[in-house]
Amino acid sequence: MVNKKTVAIIVAHPDDETLWAGGLILNNPNWDCFIVCLSRKYDQDRAPRFYDTLKILLAKGVMGDLDDGPDQHPLEETVVEQLILTLLPHQHFDLIITHNPKGEYTKHLRHEETSKAVIKLWHQAKINTSELWVFAYEDGNKSYYPRAAQNATSYFILSNEVWQKKYSIITDTYGFSKDSWEAKTTPKKEAFIELQFNK
Repeated sequence: MVNKKTVAIIVAHPDDETLWAGGLILNNPNWDCFIVCLSRKYDQDRAPRFYDTLKILLAKGVMGDLDDGPDQHPLEETVVEQLILTLLPHQHFDLIITHNPKGEYTKHLRHEETSKAVIKLWHQAKINTSELWVFAYEDGNKSYYPRAAQNATSYFILSNEVWQKKYSIITDTYGFSKDSWEAKTTPKKEAFIELQFNK
């Protein structure tokens, strides 16, 4: 029996896993996928929707309660790092995917903090993975909705069927209106950059 590929997705918010990597996850139903969401654990609306999304993505997962208030005050690095270590299963993964250090759009501090924490923990060998990817999107400094970077390590054009399922998670499962930023953003192309561990 061939072992399943073990994959962890580490994101700041419920819906990030779908917006930035939902197509990739849907296209790989045989993955043993674990999704770590660092915030909104006690959000009575978003938390149940996150767990409903896990069922659609055939994934397991867990949520944390990282501060996600509207002011977005910077968090201590150790707070983010410790939460990741608490929530992420202590095992070797074939692949871990997280936010880009620059984020996916202009601008969300929690995305950047999550990325930097994951990368630091990887460099310190506190999380163990064969490959580490970050989302690769940009929005031209808010001049358009986030787009997949064509020069990324991996670039995927989603089939219409997969994109419709991804869009349905955003609009039906998460409940965002079709006029919302999230619905209008939902990328039809996904991109990722593989980071190299320079020892």
